[in-house]
Amino acid sequence: MESGFEEKDFLACCGSTKFAKEMALAAPFASLEQAVAAATDIWFNKVDVSAWLQAFSAHPQIGDSAPSSQSHHQTTSAQWSKGEQSTAFATATGSSLQELSEWNARYRQKFGFIFIICASGRSTDEILAELKNRYPNRPIVEFEIAAQEQMKVTELRLKKLFTSKAKVSSTSDQYPAVFAKKVEDRVSIIGGHLTAKSENTSGKTSEVRTRTRPPITTHVLDVSRGSPAAGIEVCLEKWEGTQPHPSFGVTYTSGWKILGSSTTDNDGRSGQLLSIVDAVDPGIYRISFNTGKYCSSGFFPYVSIVFEIRESQKREHFHVPLLLSPFSFSTYRGS
Repeated sequence: MESGFEEKDFLACCGSTKFAKEMALAAPFASLEQAVAAATDIWFNKVDVSAWLQAFSAHPQIGDSAPSSQSHHQTTSAQWSKGEQSTAFATATGSSLQELSEWNARYRQKFGFIFIICASGRSTDEILAELKNRYPNRPIVEFEIAAQEQMKVTELRLKKLFTSKAKVSSTSDQYPAVFAKKVEDRVSIIGGHLTAKSENTSGKTSEVRTRTRPPITTHVLDVSRGSPAAGIEVCLEKWEGTQPHPSFGVTYTSGWKILGSSTTDNDGRSGQLLSIVDAVDPGIYRISFNTGKYCSSGFFPYVSIVFEIRESQKREHFHVPLLLSPFSFSTYRGS
């Protein structure tokens, strides 16, 4: 059961032409899950910053109606945007829309792009609260969050695309009725916040996607320059010492096993640090960055981040972005 979608269909899901071209090249997809896995890999690992910004600009501002258009993908995207914001419009008042408009303007002035959020199922008050919560973020942090929200929207729209295809093809048996029902079930449970592991309403166990990228990845951004940090050496290790886990303040001469190493590219992303496996081994991991070599005048000669992957998380993806400035760093776990 292969998808018969074209580049214009994928452009309606995500307004980046480069993303749409990559999806068209990767097609056809045997299933919705395969399409979503490919989209996630393309969005986070293959397209550049310009593609992210192009996708952001294709959205109507939250609280505004999408403009009419003659092109197929823009018409479809506008219709989907209207549906995704339906809860916001239904719960809006004149004062809340005015406040949302003012905060949208403040956000765009600070970050240079519109506020991106997966608005499906969210009220105006919820969206406004999230906008205010994210507004204090540093631009480089907010840029990554916006990209993650865009991926949620893209996944939601891919589900709509497959649902539409299943309905159209049901009479010709191109997609059996059971497949159409399965896709519709998945769409019906999509709320305001999608996760990488959706569950269907029948209570069945979520399907496991085949990975298209390593389970642990990283991305280094240089805040002082406002750009990705290229040429930083990265090393990934796993704790295999005699103790269950390393202790704070203790220096170990053994116990850490090197799993892989790489150097960040021009987009600040490291090469493959770990094999592509469906389930990563649970345990304690450490990812280290040779920041001293990147910036000899900086405060940190190197930076190490230690984190744990539990049994229940072994099929998740762990993205560890590092934000650098000459005298500090910060990190957070991405999806």
